Amino acid sequence: MAKLNKFFPKLLRGFVQCACVTYCVGEYIGNIIVCVGSSMEPTLYTNDVLLMEQISVRLQRLDKGDIVISKCPSNPKQYICKRIVGLPGDKIRNGLSVTTVPYGHVWLEGDNRSNSTDSRIYGPVPQGLLLGRAFCKILPFRP
Repeated sequence: MAKLNKFFPKLLRGFVQCACVTYCVGEYIGNIIVCVGSSMEPTLYTNDVLLMEQISVRLQRLDKGDIVISKCPSNPKQYICKRIVGLPGDKIRNGLSVTTVPYGHVWLEGDNRSNSTDSRIYGPVPQGLLLGRAFCKILPFRP
C-alpha cells in the first residue's frame, strides 16, 4: 500500500505535465487538421491530414500561395482551408470589379474555383480569423 501511495502522485503529476505540454503545443505552436470538403481539390481532398503551424500567423509572416486554416467569416463556428491569393494592399480582380485588400485582411480562395465559397463571395478575410498555416500533408500517402 505504501508503494501505491508513492506511485499515484508521480503518475498524476506526469499526466498533468503531459496534458499541459500537449495543450500549449496545440494552442501556440501547431496542430493536426483533417480536411473536409472539395474546395481545395486537386491539392487537398476530404480526409487529408495536415500539420498546421501557428507561428507564422502570429508573426504575420504569410505569403501568397500559403494554404491557411481560418474561421469562416460567415460562420465563425466553421473552419475553412483556403489559399492566400491576396495580401494587404493587393488589387484583386473579382469578376468585373477590382477589390483592394484592406490592411489587416487577406484574400482567400479555394483551388477548386467552381466549388469553393471564399473571398469571391464574402470579401477580404480579417487576419484575426486566421488560425494557422498548413505546411505538410501527412496522410494519406499518394504518389
